[in-house]
Amino acid sequence: MIKALLVAIAAAVSGLVLVSASLGGSSLATLKGTVGPGFTISLTQNGHRVTTLKAGTYRLVVSDQSPEHNFVLRGSGSTRSLSSVGAMGSRTVTIKLTKGSWVYYCAPHAVSMRGTFRVT
Repeated sequence: MIKALLVAIAAAVSGLVLVSASLGGSSLATLKGTVGPGFTISLTQNGHRVTTLKAGTYRLVVSDQSPEHNFVLRGSGSTRSLSSVGAMGSRTVTIKLTKGSWVYYCAPHAVSMRGTFRVT
């Protein structure tokens, strides 16, 4: 009887730990990418333009404010289009940034709408 009670208590505590871990939110740092309105594109963290980041996993919130633009992220041999020409809205993705040079840009206007940062 006592053994069964201890097993039940252990299971309940384990369940609470799992629930609190999933409800506690993520500890990922958040980056904000914005494209538009007009011919503007930016990548910020805590309101400051990103120039250097540490390698790791981040939450990236992209706000596409113009149907004529998109937000593309390229680095370390991969390219991800995070919004589409013709569409507007927000999208949140989890990204893994590895060491090296990275660029974000609007594909149709890449000559004038681009930014770069380094991952160390």
